[in-house]
Amino acid sequence: MTRKSKLIIIVYTITILLSVMYATQPLQPLLAKEFDVSMTKASTFTAVIMLFLAISPIIYGYILESVKTKTVLKIALITLLITNFALSLANSYEVFLTIRTIEAIVIPAILTGAMTILAKDKENTKLNMSIYVAATVFGGMVGRVFSGFIAEEFGWRIVFISLSFALLLAYYLISKIEFRGDAELVKPKMLDIVHILKDKRYIVIYTLMFIVFFVFAGLLNILPFRIKELLPNTSETQIGLLYLGYGMGIIISLTIHKIINFFKKEIRTIVTGLSIFLISTLMFLSTNALILFSVVFIFCVGMFTIHTVSTRLANSLKASQRGLTSGMYLSFYYIGGAVGSIIPAIVYDKFGWNMTILLFATLLVFIMFFILLSRKLFKAYN
Repeated sequence: MTRKSKLIIIVYTITILLSVMYATQPLQPLLAKEFDVSMTKASTFTAVIMLFLAISPIIYGYILESVKTKTVLKIALITLLITNFALSLANSYEVFLTIRTIEAIVIPAILTGAMTILAKDKENTKLNMSIYVAATVFGGMVGRVFSGFIAEEFGWRIVFISLSFALLLAYYLISKIEFRGDAELVKPKMLDIVHILKDKRYIVIYTLMFIVFFVFAGLLNILPFRIKELLPNTSETQIGLLYLGYGMGIIISLTIHKIINFFKKEIRTIVTGLSIFLISTLMFLSTNALILFSVVFIFCVGMFTIHTVSTRLANSLKASQRGLTSGMYLSFYYIGGAVGSIIPAIVYDKFGWNMTILLFATLLVFIMFFILLSRKLFKAYN
C-alpha cells in the first residue's frame, strides 16, 4: 500500500471518529426534548467524551503496556460501530449516556493508534501532524453540520445508523493497512509530572489551554439552545450550519507557520489570537442570529490560532519527555472542554445568556494578563 493511500485511510478514519464525537452537539435541544431532560443533562453527551480524552493519556499508559496499533484500531472501531447503532435504538437518557460513555472509552484509543501510524513516517512527521490536526477539525465540522441536516430530513436515529455504516467502511480500510508497530503510549510517573510542572512555562501553557477550551467548548455547546431561545422555529439543519465556522481551524492549522512569521514571535501570535477570541466572545451578546452565525468564524480563528501555536510551543520546550508533555497538554485541554461542557450550561440555565458570556470574558481577560505577565519566561520565543 502506498504512503498516500495509507494517509487517506487514516484521514478518513479520524474524520469519522470526530464526527461521532460531535454529532450530538447540534442535536442537544432535540435530544433534551426527546428524553425530557434539562440542557445541562443533554450537554453530558459531549462532555463525557471530553473527560475520557483528558484522562486517557494516563490510563492507557498503565493498562496497555505493549499492544499492536492495528489491533487497537480494529477492536475499537468495531466497538464504536456497535455502540453507534445501539444509540439509534436508545429510548432513555440513561441508556443513551451509558452507550456514549462506552464510546468515550474507545475513541481515545483510535486517536492514539491513528497518530502512531502518522508519526512513524519519520520523513513526513511535521506534515502528517498538520494533516492530523486538519482532519480532526474537518471531522468536527462535518459531524456537526451533517448530523443537523440528517436529523431534520430523516430523524435523529438515522444520524447514528449512518455513522455506523461509515465506521464499517473505516474498519474495512484499516484492516487493509500494513502496519506492525506498537501504539505509542506514555506511562507517566508522578515524579516526572512534578518535574514538568516545576517549569513555569508549562503551567502557563496548560492554564491557557484549559481556559481557552473551557470557553470554546462551553460556548459552542450551549449555542444551539441560545439560537432556539432567539428563534424557536430554527431547524436542526440551520443549527448544524452554525458550525461551518469550525472549518477556519483547517486553514489556520495548515498555514500557522506563515501566521507566526507575520507576527514574528509565538507569544505575540498567541496574544493576538486571544484578543480575537475575547472580542468575538463578547460579540455573542448580540441577539441577531445572522451575527451569531458570522461570529463563529471569527471565534474559531482566535481559538485555533492559540491552540496550534500552543501545541508547537509545548512540544518544543523540552527535547526529552515530549510524549509526556504533549499528553499532559491534551489532558488539560480536554479537562477544560469537559468542565466547559457542563458549568456554562448550568450558568446559562440559572442566570441567562449575558451572564454566561460575562463569565467567559472574565476568564479570557484573566488569562490574557497571565500570559502578558509571564511572557519573560519565553525569552527564546518573545
